Amino acid sequence: MTNQPTTLALTSASADDLKVDALVVGVTPRSGRRKGVDVVLGDLSMRAAARRKLDESLAALGVTGRAGEITKVPGAGITGAPVIVAVGLGKPTDDEDAAAETLREAAGAGVRALAGSKRVGVAIAAGSPDRIESIGLGALLGAYAFHQFRSASDLDSVREPVAAIAVVTADARGAASRKAAARAEVIASAVKLTRDLINTPPGDLPPAKLAAAAVTAAKGLPIEVTVMDEKALAKGGYGGILGVGQGSVHPPRLARMAYRPANAKAHIALVGKGITFDAGGISIKPAANMHEMKSDMSGAAAVIAAVRAIATLELPVAVTGWVPTAENMPGGKAQRPGDVIKIYGGRTVEVLNTDAEGRLILADALVRASEEKPDVVIDVATLTGAAVVAMGTRTTAIMSNDDDLRASIHESAQIAGEAMWPMPLPAHLRKGMDSATADIANVGGRFGGMLAAGLFLKEFIPEGQRWAHLDIAGPSWNDGEPYGYTPKGGTGVAVRTFVEFARTFTAK
Repeated sequence: MTNQPTTLALTSASADDLKVDALVVGVTPRSGRRKGVDVVLGDLSMRAAARRKLDESLAALGVTGRAGEITKVPGAGITGAPVIVAVGLGKPTDDEDAAAETLREAAGAGVRALAGSKRVGVAIAAGSPDRIESIGLGALLGAYAFHQFRSASDLDSVREPVAAIAVVTADARGAASRKAAARAEVIASAVKLTRDLINTPPGDLPPAKLAAAAVTAAKGLPIEVTVMDEKALAKGGYGGILGVGQGSVHPPRLARMAYRPANAKAHIALVGKGITFDAGGISIKPAANMHEMKSDMSGAAAVIAAVRAIATLELPVAVTGWVPTAENMPGGKAQRPGDVIKIYGGRTVEVLNTDAEGRLILADALVRASEEKPDVVIDVATLTGAAVVAMGTRTTAIMSNDDDLRASIHESAQIAGEAMWPMPLPAHLRKGMDSATADIANVGGRFGGMLAAGLFLKEFIPEGQRWAHLDIAGPSWNDGEPYGYTPKGGTGVAVRTFVEFARTFTAK
């Protein structure tokens, strides 16, 4: 079962004339000693009597307006919509980035709560283009479900996402407003593609199919895609990708996506870890929650979708997306702890733990990506469990060999509304990866595993190449309840940050 994409439109209709099944409005706590909430309708016009009735209904239900609070009230006598959903916005803030994320979260939570409805109106802020984009993006991200593997007979037990969203703005016909809505649709589509790839069962997404997804994503766009199969990888000397993938019946791949606009101001290389399923190899993982290891290709999915979005938006920057992909299985031909493999370019690695495999396929791709001498190389990977311990499940760690690049990515993430935080690369941890038989071992000491993994990748970055590493092990997968615009399962993290980074980056 494939879901139809949710549509986004702008409207300047009044509360009485709005033809929707439900209406989402915002509420904030009243300031000072006054009790209750203030209703935020943005540009939506509502009769005074209807407004009073809405206030009374919310007061009777004890609505607080705290961020994320969802309250449903009947729309009769207030608006033409049968249902009104009041979403808490929390206390107002002067931080523009935080305010934009509040709007995204509120719109997403409201639309998610209305799954099963056909058409929903959203009126939670005045309609500047930036706010329209934030609200539209949040609402579209909240309208998501993964039902592709449910039978038709089972669909009666689930609610389909909202089919159509109408954002209320006084400037519904303005060019800037329409452009903002179009951007929201492009970015939301990219995030949803990432989620779909992550959520796909691993038996239905082996490395060859993940590489094929890059080809499909580029259709109709000025993106050139090439895919190297196992024979080409062996001929080219990609020992990391081949070593990880040799235990599986599904051979590995390396996909390259190149977007080269004529007006490009810079060149960005994005490298995404694409382990389609990670059993740990011979260093096998515990059985508990191993099914979630289908998400170990979240970085690759984010790169595929980000390149598509950047090309669709016609951003004036060249982007090369690299997708090294393999399945890490404990088969009879699997690499063993103690084996030495040769990474593309010639450096050797002693494999002490076959479950530290992502860094091996990334090493091949990082060396290859750097050969093209891009202005920056950024890799994104569900790389370490240590990142989850250190950063939690909602924050991405940023490591880099360049302070300005790390700061720029952090700023892009804040604007995009994705939680990321700068982390160091302590030189003293490198000694823990010394090997008696190879140039470097693939794991270090017990402590600082997230940082040591970053240092390992840094070994494969040429002198003078600006590089950053994003460890998304925590926020790439949500195994808890949905919240805001974030569903259970694959989240699509990093796509929005990449698009924002590409929008503002120029070579210096």
